[in-house]
Parts: sequence; C-alpha cells; structure tokens
Amino acid sequence: MRWLEITLNTSHSELEALTARLIALGVDGLITEDEEEIRRFLEDNRKYWDYVDEDFAASIRGVSRVKFYLEDTEGGKAELKRLESAMPDKEFSVVPVKDEDWENNWKEYYKPITVGERLVIVPSWLPIPEDCGDRAALRLDPGLIFGTGAHPTTRMCLLALQKYSGAGKRVLDLGCGSGILAIAALLLGCDRAIGVDIDEKAPPVVMENAALNGIGADRLSAFAGDVTADSDLARRLRGEKFEIVTANIVADVIIGISKKARELTAPGGVFITSGIIEGREAEVESALRAAGFKIEERYNVEGWHAFVCTGE
Repeated sequence: MRWLEITLNTSHSELEALTARLIALGVDGLITEDEEEIRRFLEDNRKYWDYVDEDFAASIRGVSRVKFYLEDTEGGKAELKRLESAMPDKEFSVVPVKDEDWENNWKEYYKPITVGERLVIVPSWLPIPEDCGDRAALRLDPGLIFGTGAHPTTRMCLLALQKYSGAGKRVLDLGCGSGILAIAALLLGCDRAIGVDIDEKAPPVVMENAALNGIGADRLSAFAGDVTADSDLARRLRGEKFEIVTANIVADVIIGISKKARELTAPGGVFITSGIIEGREAEVESALRAAGFKIEERYNVEGWHAFVCTGE
C-alpha cells in the first residue's frame, strides 16, 4: 500500500501545542521527533546502545517535528486538504512512501566495517565485500541490543581479540550485548564462549547472531544475570576460569566487576576491557590493579580507553 508521509516542523517549545492541535482535529498515529527528547531517551537507555552514530546525531540536530501518515488515496488527499485548511499557519510537507520503505530504509545506515587484519563486520542483509581479503566475516543483525563494531570501544576490543584469540581458549564476555565479541573470538579460533548480560533481551539476540555465523549452542552459550550477585548465573560460573575475559561496558561497571573478572580469568589469561570515557581511565586502572590485574596494553581511540590486563 502507498501512503502519504506528512511532516510539520516546529520548535521544542511548541511541540506539545502542535500535537494537541492535531489530536483535536482527529489525527491519530502521531510520531514526534525532537532532538532534546531523543537525546534524553538515549541517555536514559545507554545500556542498550553501543554508541550514537555521527550521521544519526547530525540527522537529529535541531530537529523538532510531528509526522503522521494518510493513505495515498482520494480519501487521504481530501483529509490532507481539510487539515491544511484548518491549520493555514503551518506548512505541510508531503512525501509518498510504501510499506517496504518503512521496513528497510533503516538498513542503509549499516555498512561493512573492517577491523584490523583479521575481521570484517558485515550486516546480515549485505554481501561479504570482495576486497576483505583473508579477514573472517562476522555476520551481525543489529537490533535493540547493540554492539555493531562501529564504536571505538568495540573496535579496540576486537583488535585485542585478534591478538589473543586462538585454539584451546575459552572466552567469557561480561555485558555481551549483541554477542559481537564472543562471536568474534570464536571466528578467530577460540574453542568455546559464554556471553552474559544483565539484560534479559540479550541472550536470544546473541544466539540469533551466532546462528548467522554458523555457530551453535555447542560452542556458544548466553545467559542473563548478575555475575557479582548471589545469583544462579554466579553459581553457574563458580570455579570456572577463562583464558580470555572481555567487558566492553562503562567505567563504573568495570570498576564494580573488576574483582569478579580477576576470579574468572585463568592463570596466564587476559582481561580485555573497554567502554572507558576520557577522564575515567585512571579510576578504572586503579580498580584493576587493586583487583590483582597487571596492565599489559593500553588503547586510546577518539576519547575512549581500553586495557588488556593479566593477573599479577
């Protein structure tokens, strides 16, 4: 079916009044797009987002508008004329769209991303680039649980995994999100991986992304829970040791789980951690050292920090 996408631009201060006018005129299905509200939503839900893409940030800069849809029929066009007559002070922007446009347009923001010499991250609906050389292609279907490989924190972890992954190694990804780090480690030669996250939506997303890469439950498991609490997950991991432990989260959480990460890192193993914003790296380093880690490597990209640690 074809539709008319109707957009009315406004300001943040007038957004509520404009919405009320449209509702009073019988318009339903209103969509509001407002930079201030979007940024507040993103900040309140940071655990779901890998990062805010620069192109997306630019696309919402200064935006405050209301959208709604009418059928692209004579009846829909008549309704549009009625609304324009009732609101002569407003400019109605009209764009024809189809159902499939809504379903697929968001995919244009995702492209293959090469990381180091051994990996290329490829959205599931795109072909593997011909120029990726010997890199392993990691298929990923972005969703609400993010971790796309585009953010500097994820890239730094992936670079470290390219150095430390290998046969015979088991991996534990704390705060696994989309599962990108655990899946990458397996594609890079590790034997087994476990992903854990406090978000219950994460495990099914992890396993769906694993399936895209031909990885089954025999090599990757994903669980929801808090490893630092007296939980079923903590008991499941009790006594386990992993040659690689990863945590791409945020500074406060890394500080809080540093002792648990040390317990779970096998002798001679590494703890790869990132998500540390500029200015918090000293605090995180202090907590890691207090937990018994030795800092072996440091990464610093675009105002973000990552550490590779071993047990002292």
